[in-house]
Amino acid sequence: MEIKEIKLRHVKMQLLHPFTTSVGTEYDKDFILVEMKSKSGISGWSESVSSLSPLYHEETVKTNWHMMNDFLIPLLLQNPVHHPDELSDRFLPVRGNYMAKAALEGAAWDLYAKENNMSLGRALGGTKDRIEVGISLGITDSEHALLKQVEEYVKQGYKRIKVKIKPGWDHDILRAIRNEFPKLPMMADANCAYTLDDIDRLAALDEFNLTMIEQPLSHDDIIDHAKLQPLLNTPICLDESIHSVEDARKAIELGSCKIINIKIGRVGGLTESKKIHDYCQSQGVPVWCGGMLEAGVGRAHNVAITTLPNFTLPGDTAASSRYWAKDIIDPEVEVKDGYIYVPDRPGIGYEPNQTRIDSLTLYSKSFS
Repeated sequence: MEIKEIKLRHVKMQLLHPFTTSVGTEYDKDFILVEMKSKSGISGWSESVSSLSPLYHEETVKTNWHMMNDFLIPLLLQNPVHHPDELSDRFLPVRGNYMAKAALEGAAWDLYAKENNMSLGRALGGTKDRIEVGISLGITDSEHALLKQVEEYVKQGYKRIKVKIKPGWDHDILRAIRNEFPKLPMMADANCAYTLDDIDRLAALDEFNLTMIEQPLSHDDIIDHAKLQPLLNTPICLDESIHSVEDARKAIELGSCKIINIKIGRVGGLTESKKIHDYCQSQGVPVWCGGMLEAGVGRAHNVAITTLPNFTLPGDTAASSRYWAKDIIDPEVEVKDGYIYVPDRPGIGYEPNQTRIDSLTLYSKSFS
């Protein structure tokens, strides 16, 4: 892989609808779009999934730009890169900053796949031609509004519904959905909104036959989750607590969870995502791919990683039209009867729309 240039773009897109969780509401999506060009003229693309504010994660768009500009890109360009797996070791001197690392590594993976004339999914070891997808629904103004959303997406064929919850927006809303849709696969995502003082409240969710409860306790905890899991019939899924295969190993050994959500940005890239996938598969722990309100390029990376065999639960990679009036790729990501059909073209399989990207770019910088 002969890298000629790396270009960072700060892109801003307006969400079709506000998205509310227990930590706040997002109306727009600011992110860094990475383009990595080879001397042969091929470009690899990826997105940083950090937000403007450090609410879900301590990284932000500004800190990602700083880390890539001042530390990671100089390390990347210091020596030739033969395979994207090398980047995780090269970035080891820089602690944390998983989303910044993942953004650069993702572009390298797309470039590598294109130069070797294979899809990104195949380059990662994926085996699926289509993936099952679910949808994530934020907190709404009323029970009626959420029920209408659930009805709409069930009609569209999504394979499961994920509902954001918090104390006071949990039992009643889940009961209302379950009454209307008794057989619907459903999970609840708490985004760290509870503590061990809420054990009875969380145990009461067992009646709703949920596929899982995602990250009920603190973002940096695996100990209290290990105390909570034996008290619930519902499997706990860890999200914010898992940043590496070592985190996954410790959580599984402690009994902190029965399912793990893999987000490429949160764990530092596709290489670490593969390692977590492989370890969980060896332990009989299913994984699925979470979402970070990605635009089309990031969404395409999620599609590719989900082709690995142990992604056995529907992920959050909904259609582009769920979030955007117009996406930044051609064609847009589409869902048909609850499935995304994986493109077999080289790399991510979708073409970045340069005109659209240029119109949304606030500023950019190139490195060579």
